[in-house]
Amino acid sequence: MDTPARLSDEGEGAPRTILDVRGLKTYFYTDDGVVKAVDGVDFSVREGEVFGLVGESGCGKSVTALSILRLVDSPGETVDGTVTFDGESLLELPEDDMNKLRGSRMSIIFQQPISSLNPVFSVGDQVAEVLQLHEGLGKDEAWIKAVDLLDQVGFPDAESRANAFPHEMSGGQAQRVMIAIALALKPSLLIADEPTTALDVTIQAQILDLLRDLSRRWKTAVILITHDLGVIAEMVDRVAVMYAGRIVELSNVRELFKTPKHPYTVGLMESIPVLGQVKDRLNVIPGSVPNLINLPPGCRFAPRCRPRVENGLEICIQVEPDLEPLAAGHLASCWLYQDHDEV
Repeated sequence: MDTPARLSDEGEGAPRTILDVRGLKTYFYTDDGVVKAVDGVDFSVREGEVFGLVGESGCGKSVTALSILRLVDSPGETVDGTVTFDGESLLELPEDDMNKLRGSRMSIIFQQPISSLNPVFSVGDQVAEVLQLHEGLGKDEAWIKAVDLLDQVGFPDAESRANAFPHEMSGGQAQRVMIAIALALKPSLLIADEPTTALDVTIQAQILDLLRDLSRRWKTAVILITHDLGVIAEMVDRVAVMYAGRIVELSNVRELFKTPKHPYTVGLMESIPVLGQVKDRLNVIPGSVPNLINLPPGCRFAPRCRPRVENGLEICIQVEPDLEPLAAGHLASCWLYQDHDEV
């Protein structure tokens, strides 16, 4: 996986890359051993696109986001790889410069909005604070802009609601406040980490529509992290599927749903109930997710992979496959599609 041209997930004429992640590894050093939470992740995000990062809990999605922003705390550490944002190498930036990037050109929305807000300040003050710190606005001017932002993210009577405190907000309202804070300075990149967790379906749809609308309006690139394939199908332009700390498939969203290639992706698709189809039982992926301290040799999905057994592929349990292109913009990490004596 050392040749950038071979690994490129961009087609000709695509918008410029705003974020490029290569070989990213973030490990956690525990008493039980080294947890390889992110173990060699490669992807890029283009200007103005919505990029999905999907996978089950514990696969490394959130740690990938925190690693990009350099927010991984001890005992975690980013041990290898490069993260290039708009031409700057983030992992080499001094901390002061990184602090200036966070909240201005890069922002994140966390999945628990209420716990992310300060309970002793009004929501208007918390939005205004971002403008005061990063743009040097006076208190009155920052307040006016904060009210306007709350209005843009869908608050009725924004001026009145700006005086409310977080405990007076519903989950959906609190998430709108977090979106207003994240987008206050019109960042080039927004990371949304499970932004609709614990919200009811109607509010989920409103929040996702809001993110998509704001992304289009301000040309902000969005990394949408979720375990929900329905959200991915509705929201994103391209998607990367993660499993056990690695990306196993990357494609535009239509191609992924039309012709999923990696057996893990296929398993995820087959486990989704489909409206109008009656099944005695849903398909399940056999086995369990591997221990990130003691990963199996070869492909990490091999112990659970039916096609490996059906095709009698021994290489799968011996050598880990690279993320290779199968077609324009469609990559997968699977020996079923790569040249080898057994395949």
